[in-house]
Amino acid sequence: MKCENYLTNGAYDELIERDGKPRPIATALCDHFSKLGNAELSSRVAAVNAAIMASGITFTVYSEAGNIDRAWPFDVIPRIIDGHEWARVEKGLKQRLCALNHFITDIYNEQRIIRDKIFPFEVLKDSKNFRAACIGVVPRFGVWAHVCGTDLVRHSDGNFYVLEDNLRVPSGVSYMLENRHLMKRLFPEVFGHHRVLPVDDYTAQLHDTLAALSPRPGERPVIAVLTPGIYNSAYFEHSYLAQQMGAELVEGADLVVPEDDCVYMKTIDGLKRVDVIYRRIDDEFLDPEVFRADSTLGVPGLMRAWKSGNVGLANAPGAGVADDKVVYAFVPKMIEYYLGEDPILPNVPSHLCMIDTEMEYVLANLDKLVVKPANESGGYGMLIGPQSTQAEREKFADLIRENPRNYMAQPTLSLSTAPTLCEEGLAPRHLDLRPFVLQSDRLYATKGGLTRVAMRKGSLVVNSSQGGGSKDTWVVEGKS
Repeated sequence: MKCENYLTNGAYDELIERDGKPRPIATALCDHFSKLGNAELSSRVAAVNAAIMASGITFTVYSEAGNIDRAWPFDVIPRIIDGHEWARVEKGLKQRLCALNHFITDIYNEQRIIRDKIFPFEVLKDSKNFRAACIGVVPRFGVWAHVCGTDLVRHSDGNFYVLEDNLRVPSGVSYMLENRHLMKRLFPEVFGHHRVLPVDDYTAQLHDTLAALSPRPGERPVIAVLTPGIYNSAYFEHSYLAQQMGAELVEGADLVVPEDDCVYMKTIDGLKRVDVIYRRIDDEFLDPEVFRADSTLGVPGLMRAWKSGNVGLANAPGAGVADDKVVYAFVPKMIEYYLGEDPILPNVPSHLCMIDTEMEYVLANLDKLVVKPANESGGYGMLIGPQSTQAEREKFADLIRENPRNYMAQPTLSLSTAPTLCEEGLAPRHLDLRPFVLQSDRLYATKGGLTRVAMRKGSLVVNSSQGGGSKDTWVVEGKS
């Protein structure tokens, strides 16, 4: 991996200093890849791609031409993060999820944060993810979001910032685990030069997090992963996690809630009680008795069973009230309010269009800002100002004026880059990081997470649905 002609273009690069030399933590890695030679490296890349195809590691791209399953794009040059730096990030991630769960409990019960004028009622009033059916509920341990995927970005100042919180049905952890498996399988010797912290305990940690929600403590819980089915973009992950945890993989039609308000799975031997459901279905499709009556994906009576305490649901219905890019702007205040602590991880500075003066600023600076709708995901519905056309900016101006509550804006950050193997050779590509945090009776955070890469030159959009790829993420202890 020759770095002499590698240009960081002013961005913070995860592996290479601005003078073209490897960062101290990446020296051994860069030396190893340089010694491999082009032929050997090409051979191993081909082997990685063949392994991805053979394993069926895919994702779905939704387009006008239809839904297309594609092999997972994986770059073999890992990202490296110092373990001392990660210890602080991990502490900040746990702090953040703890505060968010306090917030959700409060919003569905006393609403102290609104009464004390820390959080505006107007934001809640127009929330698309507030579920009236959850009012008065306090789930076990006071936890609603048991699995959180927090998106982090590193700015040119070298610091990590929280870009957003994903609390409904966050995906991507299976790719994080498969990325590590691929690297160990095809570059085993590289790990001999680094003390890389493991990530392969995640499924065991997830199992224990879910098992703690069982309404029948003392017995081995029956855990099920509820999937919309094979046509869902994350179906590979649903089946992968079920298999790794030894859980049942079910669709809505496989479950039934009779008059005793317990959930049962249909089997060839009759009905089998289910204790915990890791649901990968959006709220509105979860229970046709309560939400969308036309849903065939969910389970009639599931909300009755959950509210009666007869089944654990992760993530809990209603958790999405905090999975909102406008609510995101108030998380630092939530941390101070509920925990009495200073936020460890900063937010990206944000402008809320529901505030008149902020909306005026956003409208006047659309060419400089990234504008996001409150509840979209996957990189859809955004305006990246510096890369937009006049027509696109005019369209967004109309959308903002029509529904100010639904839009927020942030400065265009100089996302960090990392060396990536592209058609033109080794080149910097922008990336982000999605660690996964678990909470039930305890907190757990992955050592690193899913690094997503914008494979197109100059692009800031890392989502796989928008052409992004991924890298293995190494959190390394000590000097390498």
